[in-house]
Amino acid sequence: MSLKTIRLIVISCILLGLTALIIGIALYSRQVYTATIESSFDIASHAAVSVTHSIDPMPLAKQVMDIYYSLTDEQREKMGTDEYRDYFASVEMEEGSIYARLTDILLGFFNDAAISDVYIAMYDAEHDALVYIVDPSYVDQFLPGEWEEVESTEIDKFLNWNGENTLYDISYTRAYGWISTAGVPVYDDDGNICFFVLSDVEIEGIMDSLVKFALPIAIAMLCASILIAWALSDAIKKNVVDPINAISKAADQYAKDKKAGLTTNRFAALDIHESKELENLCKTMASMEKTLIDHEQFLTKVAADKERIETELDMAKKIQFSMLPSKFPAFPERTDFDIFATMTPAREVGGDYYDFFFIDDDHLALVIADVSGKGIPAALFMMITKVIVQSCAMLGKGASDILTKTNEALCTNNKTEFFVTVWIGIVELSTGKVTATNAGHEYPALMQNGKFDILHDKHSIVVGGVPEAKYKEYTIDLKPGDKLFVYTDGVTEAENSENKFYGMERLTSALNDNADKTPEGVVEGIQKSLAKFTGNADQFDDITMLCFEYKGKKKK
Repeated sequence: MSLKTIRLIVISCILLGLTALIIGIALYSRQVYTATIESSFDIASHAAVSVTHSIDPMPLAKQVMDIYYSLTDEQREKMGTDEYRDYFASVEMEEGSIYARLTDILLGFFNDAAISDVYIAMYDAEHDALVYIVDPSYVDQFLPGEWEEVESTEIDKFLNWNGENTLYDISYTRAYGWISTAGVPVYDDDGNICFFVLSDVEIEGIMDSLVKFALPIAIAMLCASILIAWALSDAIKKNVVDPINAISKAADQYAKDKKAGLTTNRFAALDIHESKELENLCKTMASMEKTLIDHEQFLTKVAADKERIETELDMAKKIQFSMLPSKFPAFPERTDFDIFATMTPAREVGGDYYDFFFIDDDHLALVIADVSGKGIPAALFMMITKVIVQSCAMLGKGASDILTKTNEALCTNNKTEFFVTVWIGIVELSTGKVTATNAGHEYPALMQNGKFDILHDKHSIVVGGVPEAKYKEYTIDLKPGDKLFVYTDGVTEAENSENKFYGMERLTSALNDNADKTPEGVVEGIQKSLAKFTGNADQFDDITMLCFEYKGKKKK
């Protein structure tokens, strides 16, 4: 076992021992602090009872505080000088006075208790000060009227005590360091606080005692931790580290053998019995050695199958897109209209499609459809639908007849139970009249007078769903400059990362933002709007759009 590992074990044991020691000392310290604070509060309470029952300290307290409150800020700042003490010269302090008798009473508690000071004082909230009335301390004694700065939080706590729990505060002073002040208020006949009887405990003294108590224990625990760590190191080396090193060496040899193309039994040759766990690990590694060989052969076959599937999917995608009109401008020789379309599948291949083709020189068919499904099955059904729709349209039938014949063909032996929503429009280019049928598809958008609006057309049942279904026709009269925009539900139902839909309202707004553009510009504008809305969210449905602009015949 390396020196680094031994060092780590020793340090871990020492840290564990020190952690236990710190937790123990912390719990003990808390008990000591709590007991000391409770004792300090009890002393202050008993002292308050003694001074109020033996003597009436109210006159003295009122006299001192009246003088203090009469001083200006400038006079207060002279605290500690003879001039300041002269302000309180009227306070009687000679033997037999109330001050002297209170001092004797407080000294009795001071001498009998392990505390720093027991005294009578009053808080001045306006100046964040503690004003001393009687202080029997032998060291750094405060005379009547002298004051020291205290934290406003201490003042608020003492002045607003509700009589429940122990009244105390821990604060830091420049003169005494950290101290704990406990006390009780004494009220006058009107229920107002006249003064406090307070007792201080220097926390640093408690800390010194705790250090003296904890140091021998810490040294003993340190020595014990080192001994335990050394014993653990030896046991771990023999029962854990050496067997693991043997397994590691076998793994390294196994990797070298695999590089050289050799079949090995490195793990089966290991003889490890120090522990049941490591013995089981060796058996598992030996089993893994055999499994990996079988798995490598399986992965080779899977990789070949995956490559074949990807090639076939790519071919299917190319075939599908080759069936859709993709060359734009589609009819550059025609000036009476402009058209643009696009299809973005959610997978490699999709179930949406668009189409446009001439039935004769004056009639152009526009088709957009959405198969109920995705992937290769939907793509196959889509291609069948496209061929049937175009074949029926070339017979010169109307839009409703085209979908009726297509429905009859698709319902025949439709074991997959797929259906397709279709919008088809036959445009008479000489007049701008569009004869259309909507078989359960999205509402088209029509731009007239420079503004796009959703056209709530008559809906018929989907194609391929019900045999002998009948389809309704309606007409649209296009004037030069009008545009027709059709799309699949992949547009309006596109979701963003917050699972909100793109929706008809955003679509209409985006269309009108691009209303003055060419059909290609309109489609590209919607694509940008969709990309901004969806962000990094996944595409769950095919997105297909077609935009047609009627320009009409130019006058000679």
